[in-house]
This record gives sequence, C-alpha cells and structure tokens, in this order.
Amino acid sequence: MQQFVNITLNGLSQGAIYAAFALALVLIWRATRIINFAQGAMAMFTTYLALTLIESGQSYWVGFAAALVAGLVLGALVERIVMRPVEGGPELNAVIVTLGLFVAFQALAAILFGATFQSFPAPFGLRGFTVGEFTIAFTPFSVFVIGSVLVVMLALTALFRFTDLGLRMRASAFSQEVSRLLGVRVGRMLTLGWAFAAVVGSLAGLLIAGGNLVHPAYMDAVIVYGFVAAVLGGLESPGGAVAGGLITGLALSYVSGYLGSELVTLAALGILVAVLLVRPRGLFSRVAERRV
Repeated sequence: MQQFVNITLNGLSQGAIYAAFALALVLIWRATRIINFAQGAMAMFTTYLALTLIESGQSYWVGFAAALVAGLVLGALVERIVMRPVEGGPELNAVIVTLGLFVAFQALAAILFGATFQSFPAPFGLRGFTVGEFTIAFTPFSVFVIGSVLVVMLALTALFRFTDLGLRMRASAFSQEVSRLLGVRVGRMLTLGWAFAAVVGSLAGLLIAGGNLVHPAYMDAVIVYGFVAAVLGGLESPGGAVAGGLITGLALSYVSGYLGSELVTLAALGILVAVLLVRPRGLFSRVAERRV
C-alpha cells in the first residue's frame, strides 16, 4: 500500500511538471497556431541564466524572476527576428524553423555554460512529508510545483475567455487578414503569444530543474512527455493540458513502478498513438475544427 501511495504521489508531482510544459504548448498554439518544438530548449536556456545568477550570489527568487523576464524577451525576439519571415507561409516551414532553433539553443547553451551536469537548487524542501511512521514521496517543493501550475492554468483560462487581449490573440491566430481588417494589430498579437508562451516555458524549465541536475539536454524527455500531455488533454484547453499532464504523469509512474523504467518511453508513445486514433483533438477539447 505504501508503495502504491508513493508511486501515485510521485506521478502527480511529475504530472504537474508535464502539465507546466503542456500549458506552454497550448498557449503558443492558441495564440499563433504553431507548435514550437524549440520551447524546451528556450526554457533550458533561461534556466541556465537563472543558475548563473544564483551561483553569482543572488537569491533563488532573483534568478527565478530573471529567467521569466528573459523568457518574455527571448520569445518576443524569436518571433520578431526568426519566425516573422515564415509566418503566413506553408506550415511545414515554421516546424522546420522551430526544430532548427531547438538545435541552435542546445548548441549555444553547451558553448556558453558547458555540457557538464550542474546542480540546480530548489526554493523549498525536497524531503517528503511524514505521515505517522512513514515518509511519503510528496515534498514542499511538489506543493509549489502543483500550485504554480494551477495558477498558470487559471491565468491562461481567464486570458482567453474573459479578456479582449485573449480574443485578439485568438483572432490573429485563426485569420490574420480578417483580423487586420477589424483593426487588430496582428504582428503585435503574435509577438505577445510567443512572449507569453516563453514565460510559461521558462517556468516549466525552472520547476523541472529544481533539486535536479541540469545540462543542455535536460529538457528533452520532458518535451516528449509534455507534448503527449498536451495532445492528450487537447491543444485548445489549458485545463485539458493540466489534466493531460497529471494523467500522463500517473500512467508513466505506474509503468515505471510496476513494470520497469525502461518501458516508460514506450508507454508514452502508446498513449499518444491511442489518443490520436480515438480522439485526435484531445480528451478535453470541445472546439470543433474549422477553416477560416
């Protein structure tokens, strides 16, 4: 019973991390209709910036805030300088560019920060809570991770449902020409979409790094599992992304705990294929596909 509880709690903690990355993918998709395969590499880069500040003597929270601000600026610059020339063209062009950015950011991080493993601190304790005579696999940092993900989910839901800015961002993503005729500054909306998504991605990178070792490729596995979570929950739904992340985390934790860690990647692939075959828009997506 204790093993089951620990595996479940570990799955929830890992699922919250996958959900954080899935939220970044949902945001960039709803704002620009692009899947950013460089999201993880950009998050890794801003995490290294935070680590540099922390190692120089600054507090964790200074590095945390600096990483989020760096993500905002980096996302805006990437959209303006790199993505703007291919927007409006074939969708494959944007995919290829984001894959190129993925490779470029990893290579640049290895050059600037080194390819060795480095320890990243956590702002809260990493020792599990004690319940009676047992120590469970749920830590104060896990509470911080889940709380952060819930706050981001609520913020994104409010942005797209209840604000004019969110409506303009979605309109720009669906039809740039019509949006311009209605007075929407499409270029600005696309830049904001990339900037906001990079902030959420940076948050995910910091949550994943807390209490762990970082290196230029430390986000690679999370990119895969976060993408599975986003597809599972639905790329149109922030709440679905969180639910998809938690389901993915629990499923992979059970596979790792009872069948073996070597089957985790195969299980993630199985979940992805099953969802695409049964419900391609995601389990929690209610938006019908349409052309404009």
